[in-house]
Amino acid sequence: MKLSYVGGEYDVVVIGAGHAGCEAALAAARMGCSTLLLTLSLDTIAYMPCNPSIGGPAKGHVVREIDALGGEMGKVIDKTHIQMRMLNTGKGPAVYALRAQADKFLYQQEMKKTIEEQPNLSLHQGMVEELIIEAGVAKGVITRTGARYHAKAVVLTTGTYLRGKVIVGDLAYESGPNNQQPSVNLALHLMDLGFDMVRFKTGTPPRINKRTIDTSQMEIQPGDDEPRAFSYETTSYIMDQMPCWLTYTNDDTHSYIRDNLHRAPMYSGVIEGTGPRYCPSIEDKIVRFADKGRHQIFIEPEGRSTEEMYVQGLSTSLPEDVQLNILRTIKGLEKTEMMRTGYAIEYDAIVPTQLWPSLESKPVPHLFTAGQINGTSGYEEAAGQGIMAGINAARKAQGKDPVILDRSQAYIGVLIDDLVTKGTNEPYRLLTSRAEYRLLLRHDNADMRLTPIGYDIGLIPEERYHRFTAKKEAVQLEIKRLHEVKVKPTEEVQAILREMGTPEINNAVELAQLIKRPELGYDEIAKMSAPPEPLTKDTAEQVEIQLKFEGYIKKSLQQVEKMKKIEEKHIPSWVDYAKIAGISSEAREKLQQVQPISLGQASRISGVNPADISILMVYIEQSGKVYTIDE
Repeated sequence: MKLSYVGGEYDVVVIGAGHAGCEAALAAARMGCSTLLLTLSLDTIAYMPCNPSIGGPAKGHVVREIDALGGEMGKVIDKTHIQMRMLNTGKGPAVYALRAQADKFLYQQEMKKTIEEQPNLSLHQGMVEELIIEAGVAKGVITRTGARYHAKAVVLTTGTYLRGKVIVGDLAYESGPNNQQPSVNLALHLMDLGFDMVRFKTGTPPRINKRTIDTSQMEIQPGDDEPRAFSYETTSYIMDQMPCWLTYTNDDTHSYIRDNLHRAPMYSGVIEGTGPRYCPSIEDKIVRFADKGRHQIFIEPEGRSTEEMYVQGLSTSLPEDVQLNILRTIKGLEKTEMMRTGYAIEYDAIVPTQLWPSLESKPVPHLFTAGQINGTSGYEEAAGQGIMAGINAARKAQGKDPVILDRSQAYIGVLIDDLVTKGTNEPYRLLTSRAEYRLLLRHDNADMRLTPIGYDIGLIPEERYHRFTAKKEAVQLEIKRLHEVKVKPTEEVQAILREMGTPEINNAVELAQLIKRPELGYDEIAKMSAPPEPLTKDTAEQVEIQLKFEGYIKKSLQQVEKMKKIEEKHIPSWVDYAKIAGISSEAREKLQQVQPISLGQASRISGVNPADISILMVYIEQSGKVYTIDE
């Protein structure tokens, strides 16, 4: 009998099965790498410890981008949501944002099933406490039980578990989210390896019993009647939706919180970590926005088979008795019962400027990190980093160059560039305002931007790619037709214009010009002159948006081309910033820390000004060598 040992050899090992780890492991396995996914608990795969939702402004864009690259989050939420809404429809298409309320338990089950059935992917429960380091390079991991798993690349996606500490009032204890085990030794190990770490904090609100809520005093928030989906592959839609409910804090709420601020850990000094600016606790809101008379509180179901309701907008670490009394000052919650107490959690994160744009760490080659360990907040930001870390870990194992999305290609590119170039001194949240090219990075065109990349790296199957190219060709042909076809002022055309409340025409007009009118959409244009073959809804949407915003899109593309010239100027590895005369001492320090790969990235570093970039450019050129990114 041949004896076996616990451990093994893999191309890629992923540590942590949250939203980043799931995408990383699936991407690596689908790219042909033997992959191991290690998690503290098989019961918390793709767990949602905070808001049971996916999407929203910027975040929804990221989910679509993950799907366009061949990732999984969009597919899973499409199969398991209990409500779907398109936000910001009264604004331009650049900020349309899809948001889904998740059945958090079904979401976990579906993601776990997907992982278990994925070829090339093994799933194992175990706590990683140490990396195997050989000649300064990550070569695998060691678990608490002593199992050794060797790998060509390691992806670290530990979320909020590194030295996690849960805080409620004056109670503080070591814990991961929802009383899971924290990861202590691995955090200390990373410090020993030379990583600079920061201490961040996030929080979650109490959960309440649905049977103790009076929704008659609240505003109903239903889902959309129109079928919607995140994934371009979804063809079956869930229309049996559950409503959410809107209520508000009031003067009594605010007075009670102010009276109990002395018991708030964030003001008593118990909490040391920095919290998220864009998702403050209720006690922080009352202090920071003292003049505001009320704050929105959304009551959201956590699933179809549970009475637990999530109280969005009431994140807090106040003592348990204070939390209950706060809830009962709110309209519709006067008799509510708490099922889970809200809490804050502190955790360690690495300083993300220690990462290359590929998400490979600078201190330890072949080690990639993704998710909240990089200082971000949100499931979507984690998953976006996760798929890119998985892709690049797989390519590292295969001896290939990394895939790096730039800021004009994807919100994921904006997110990663912000992290590795600027760093963050608080939990980072992606916002549409962080993107320079918002009109190019729309919710509707993620497939146009990223599906070719997903196909080239092996994540988009042949059949899906053929459907994509057919759609792209249909869009181009219809745009060409609308530029060529002119309609005359016939009674039929004039009747359509009158019905839509837009001026009639006097002469023959290009359909491509008519569709630019705010009152007209593609459906009205198609009535004036039907295409040879009817267009699908998403194809028609592409045609309409591209023509309506044609001038703005062209201007954005010109700006991208102008920026590419500086983005393509590679900074060679031999550059020694200490030897460059003329740049400021702050710029020298920041450049040395970040080690930018291009002049474009260098120009975005806080503290590096245009004069420093000019000097750096001259220094490189006078060295007699010209480099581009491709080299």
